[in-house]
Amino acid sequence: MDSPLQKHVVIIGAGFAGLSAAAFLGKEGYKVTVLEKNDQPGGRARVWEQDGFKFDMGPSWYWMPDVFEDFFKNFGHSVKDFYHLQRLDPSYRIYFGKDDLINIPADRNTLNDLFDEIEAGSSKKLDKFLKQAEYKYNVGMADYAHRPSKGLKEFFDLKLIKQSQGLHLLTSMRTHIRKFVKHPKLRQLLEFPVLFLGATAKDIPAMYSLMNYADLVLGTWYPQGGMGEIIKAMVAVAEENSVRIIYNAEVKEIVANGGIVSNVITNRGSIAADLVISGADYEHTEQQLLKKKDRRYSPKYWRSRKMSPSCLIFYVGVGKRVDGILHHNLFFDGDHDGHADDIYKAAKWPDEPSFYVCCPSKTDHTVAPPGCTNLFFLMPLAAGIEDTEALRATYFIKMLSRFEALASVSIRDNILVKRSYCVNDFVKDYHAYKGNAYGLANVLSQTAFMKPAIHSKKLRNLLYTGQLTVPGPGVPPAIISGEIAAKEAINYFGNQSK
Repeated sequence: MDSPLQKHVVIIGAGFAGLSAAAFLGKEGYKVTVLEKNDQPGGRARVWEQDGFKFDMGPSWYWMPDVFEDFFKNFGHSVKDFYHLQRLDPSYRIYFGKDDLINIPADRNTLNDLFDEIEAGSSKKLDKFLKQAEYKYNVGMADYAHRPSKGLKEFFDLKLIKQSQGLHLLTSMRTHIRKFVKHPKLRQLLEFPVLFLGATAKDIPAMYSLMNYADLVLGTWYPQGGMGEIIKAMVAVAEENSVRIIYNAEVKEIVANGGIVSNVITNRGSIAADLVISGADYEHTEQQLLKKKDRRYSPKYWRSRKMSPSCLIFYVGVGKRVDGILHHNLFFDGDHDGHADDIYKAAKWPDEPSFYVCCPSKTDHTVAPPGCTNLFFLMPLAAGIEDTEALRATYFIKMLSRFEALASVSIRDNILVKRSYCVNDFVKDYHAYKGNAYGLANVLSQTAFMKPAIHSKKLRNLLYTGQLTVPGPGVPPAIISGEIAAKEAINYFGNQSK
């Protein structure tokens, strides 16, 4: 049997999934090279700095802290070895209108009081709802999420079948939530987390109430220094395990013969590979990097996929302190369902957009100069939508005007730094299919083995990882996806040696 050190694994992309896969394979002794298109690691979790302001360019919510802790534990580390975590309290704020807002407390007793204040007797129903959500979280994250989902047969497991009975796979989140609460504010609060999953509460299976457990029980956290600190930590772990990362190395072609990948061609030359894991956009890898005969899916297949939204983001540095807001702020004062329809049905720029504003400088003084404020505006948009500078400017004013009115602040005359990021940028920087921000929508027809497969059908030594394959979108699932891909790679080499 060949030593792992004689096998070279090339990983495309230094995002969460790619770094996770690299670290696990490096730990097992394989020679691992990560090829990163951009000039820094992180993928969507890159960091942009300007004039003393430090912006996380993508993910800004730290949920499911156990997943991060479990990752580092595999390498003899703990989260605290790399960054300091702070639980936010309140977790976040929702604006429903002028002088109409609620803060979501970290403490469960206080949360129960809030529910009863809005809807008498609802705290007991919340307890029941969250108990079910805890079960789904424990089953979903401990078992379902860690399966490679190679086919239906994988799920013919008596234990798993019994567990599935409590997951509400055939009920929508909206229907499920309405069994527990009646007040529209509480319904919107409980529906909010599925925004990260790429579909409306009408279309997401109620299994994903596990996100409510992550939100309301496990809590919202912040790594001091920003989300980029997680990437720094993962890079450190990978390099500690002899992983080599090459930046500014864009993959142009994956060369294969006789059903086996042999080389990866980049803008910097050719690299021989015994196995390739692509953490790049799945559709781009298939349709642009492989010859037609080596593709598993057709362009028609990709066009038929239900994509998560893209988004319009603004990174804004303000030359004064902005009081009266929290670290995380959700603006649901508009027609929330109408905005969802504009994304998923009409595929047009919204008439009354809901949006999100993050203010990390409320928690972290290192992300803005003294006396200044770091703001991150995000508005979900349909993937593949027209993206122009004029539209970006129009919607910045829409968000800014509502932000100033509802939060009772004034910042437009104090903006020192402003940068926009939208559909075209997701395509340019990440080759994101239709400029999506979050991968595939987590509707039932795109769950588990119905997602694009982690294994190439045509090339035995090509695997995929990241948000367009199992287990799905989000930072914790991406980390798990990398672990799954690494295990499948190890299995491949083990089978080759028999």
